[in-house]
Amino acid sequence: MTAAIYLFLSLPLLLSLAARGALPKVLGLVTSMFAILLSVEPGGAVLPWATGMTIATVALYKRFRRYPV
Repeated sequence: MTAAIYLFLSLPLLLSLAARGALPKVLGLVTSMFAILLSVEPGGAVLPWATGMTIATVALYKRFRRYPV
């Protein structure tokens, strides 16, 4: 596998590093590791990657959401 594929599979971790709190970062790390480990089988990395991306996008949405004044 190339480095670009590993970078793509670790995207949930990289996005969750911008979130506040430790829980999204840990979950991003775990799902990225599962995605990398399960990527040896075609289509094996889809579920952990999608779960990690969902966690990362919700965490980033909560961080950048504006509160009404």
